[in-house]
Amino acid sequence: MPPHCDSMDGPVVVAAQRALGEDDVELVAPYVHADSEHELRQAFDLASKARVAGGDARQVADRWFFETVVRLHRAGEGAVFTGLKPAGLDVGPVIPVAEHSVGSGSPDELADVLCRIVREQAERRHARVVELKEHAAESLPAAREYVEALLGLQVWSQGIYKQAVAGGR
Repeated sequence: MPPHCDSMDGPVVVAAQRALGEDDVELVAPYVHADSEHELRQAFDLASKARVAGGDARQVADRWFFETVVRLHRAGEGAVFTGLKPAGLDVGPVIPVAEHSVGSGSPDELADVLCRIVREQAERRHARVVELKEHAAESLPAAREYVEALLGLQVWSQGIYKQAVAGGR
């Protein structure tokens, strides 16, 4: 997964910034699994108290709260927290389009991007299998290369299918 939730401009930190700015922990609570809600609320209370001191204390409190929220968020995903990443990292072509689609209320652009990517990959992988099939009878190594590519195409296709029809997120 691209470093999006861990970044300073990712949705988790943005929600944490809003929560601190508006003094409302509920703005960031949805990003944290229910099992970690108590720790989130404690961290929010401590950070809010420390922020009152202003200056460096406010910056340290904010940073600590962001790190805590991202750590709790990642734990809810079953992932390890490896620190906050800087803003502006390349998250690939799909995440910005997905975010824009939610803002626009239309999935069309997202569906177009995903369909284009899947089509390009399917065409490339399929062409490779067809090319190898033409030479599969020439030798055992050529036959093995063909079978590996054929099975690779099938496994890749099944993985795309399973992700496409999976429920949840």
